[in-house]
Amino acid sequence: MSEILTKSRARNIFYGGSLFFIVVFIAMTIHSHRYVVNVSTAGMPLSEEVILGKHVWERHSCINCHTLHGEGAYFAPELGNVMTRWGVQDEPEVAYEVLDGWMNAQPSGIEGRRQMPHFEITEEEMRGLSEFLRWADQTDTQGWPPTDAG
Repeated sequence: MSEILTKSRARNIFYGGSLFFIVVFIAMTIHSHRYVVNVSTAGMPLSEEVILGKHVWERHSCINCHTLHGEGAYFAPELGNVMTRWGVQDEPEVAYEVLDGWMNAQPSGIEGRRQMPHFEITEEEMRGLSEFLRWADQTDTQGWPPTDAG
């Protein structure tokens, strides 16, 4: 004997299904919120120097040439792990000196060569930029961007 889906049964299925998925959505939202709040990806605190460095990064549009954790242009090197590549990720003063020296050593005016523009950056801004890059270097990117395993 087959049961016929009446109007009231269809309404009950609709309301029951809707309620079920609303409960699932709320549970997943709570779980995600707890995860985001309790699991920090920052390897070092977000200091005033790091914030200043982020402002320098944005003001000079560094992302138009460089990538940071896979985001940005691919004209110039990835800077998400530059402090590790230079071996200065744990030494703020050395990180500043290496970054300052590197930026001052960039060629300009050479025909046909990719060049980094010369920026008028104060010592305080350069220190901030080096701290921002150290902060980015120590961020747990949870495997992003992916690398070619082949």
